[in-house]
Amino acid sequence: MGSRSMERRPGVPRLLREINDRAALELLLASGPLTRGQIGELTGLSKVTASQTLARLEERGLVEVVGEQAGNRGPNAALYGVIASCAYVAGLEVGPDRVSAAIADINGDVVAEVTASPEGQDDPVSLVHAAVVKACRSAKVALSRLRGVVIGTPGVVDPRTGDVRFSFDLPQWHEGIHEALARDLRRDVTIENDVNLAAIAERAKGSAQEVDDFVLVWVGRGIGLAVVLGGRLHRGRSGSAGEIGYLPVPGVPLADDVRAVPGRLPSLGGGLQSLVSSEAVTELARGHGFAGDTAADCVTAAVAAGTAGEPLLDEVASRLALGVASVCVVLDPGLVVLAGEVCRAGGAALTTRVEEAVARICPVPPQVVTGRVEGNPVLRGAVLAALDQAREEIFTA
Repeated sequence: MGSRSMERRPGVPRLLREINDRAALELLLASGPLTRGQIGELTGLSKVTASQTLARLEERGLVEVVGEQAGNRGPNAALYGVIASCAYVAGLEVGPDRVSAAIADINGDVVAEVTASPEGQDDPVSLVHAAVVKACRSAKVALSRLRGVVIGTPGVVDPRTGDVRFSFDLPQWHEGIHEALARDLRRDVTIENDVNLAAIAERAKGSAQEVDDFVLVWVGRGIGLAVVLGGRLHRGRSGSAGEIGYLPVPGVPLADDVRAVPGRLPSLGGGLQSLVSSEAVTELARGHGFAGDTAADCVTAAVAAGTAGEPLLDEVASRLALGVASVCVVLDPGLVVLAGEVCRAGGAALTTRVEEAVARICPVPPQVVTGRVEGNPVLRGAVLAALDQAREEIFTA
């Protein structure tokens, strides 16, 4: 009876090996080099099983001995670490004026980052291909070694198809681009909303670490929202969750005829966008005596001006608070992260004002903080999302 029962479960030993291999590899990726004994302790594996697991991972070219740890008694213990070059990923941010691409190894260390101007190049496939190839050459990594490619773009990405449904800034990105990119690069490609990627970066490396429920409000060229609930991005059925620019707010006209029809993008006149867009903030700043090439420049000047800049910061905060409060009374996220060029320029001076303004109109006011991800948070989020894909592929290989 016992032997017959085991015959019916020929995959059990293999499954256990896969579980053990994954546990050890995840631990090494998270913690860095460890001894066999430490791996056994932290995973609950016996010494024999830990040794067998490491031998399999070595055979697959995923881990190697990277040093020794001195012990109190007996010989030094070998330290095992993940081979950083066993896999690479690419993360990209594509905007109307610039394309950025980064190559990272399996540990998440960025080994090359490049930027390029589209220079009138409208074809998304050619644009992405050129950026990825340029980044790979800079990193001295063959394109064939990429295990994950994630592209951040403004606009709505349909979670069912992976395609951009519409984007004001990138009108050439439309249905069919996702498949064309995958065909061109000969690997799976993920397109993700840029603000969602910024939220991924803030949860992993910034102001929302270890926070399962939060929203990220992005104010730059436009205004966008990312929603994280239960530790997962909430994209909505069609990918439109977070299109906060359409939010009706007091004192401004409603967005007029927002329906998307073939050959025409939905209107973004009216709504919150008309109060907190880059153009709106720049115009507001001009009225307060501050000028700059961008809205972020204007806000930077207001912060530097001290008392003289407070009226502008107060007005920007009160406008932004309308959107933040509207989101919070529905979702009650507890934490709001302000990100994007304008919010970064405003820093603590703007964040504090938004928190105070929201508290006046929201029954359960959230904590409001400034994003802390260094460099380009969208690009960092794209790399992190690509790493998740690559590691999952390795774990299940």
